[in-house]
Amino acid sequence: MISIQTYDFDAAAEYQALRASGPASGAIVTFTGLVRDSGDLSGVSGLFLEHYPGMTEQVIQGLIDEASQRWDLQQVRVIHRVGRLALADQIVFVGVASAHRGDGFAACQFLMDALKTSAPFWKKEITSDGEQWVEQKDSDLLRSQHWE
Repeated sequence: MISIQTYDFDAAAEYQALRASGPASGAIVTFTGLVRDSGDLSGVSGLFLEHYPGMTEQVIQGLIDEASQRWDLQQVRVIHRVGRLALADQIVFVGVASAHRGDGFAACQFLMDALKTSAPFWKKEITSDGEQWVEQKDSDLLRSQHWE
């Protein structure tokens, strides 16, 4: 399941949906990302995220397909919010149900790393000094290269 949405999500309900994936699942691994202050001197008060509708979902499905080929997964759920978000708001949920915990941890980390570098999202920081588009971090690119 992939959802790109402006409204918040219920991480507990998403976990329960993963639990319903059946008796072949021995592990559920989830990640929930929050909007945070990046530590810049100007102080971030929020974010504005845009995406490329249709293409974003297609890219994420490709990432899920790749993860499913690499690891034994029963179900994957990815939710990413767009629009205006405040500090501490939930921004992303990645959850996987897998046969074994190792597969679950690896797939969840792979998907999150790939989302940061491959999915067509654009992020603008809202600060006391104004707004600025955020460029991709070198550290995210390095983490993503780990999976090649």
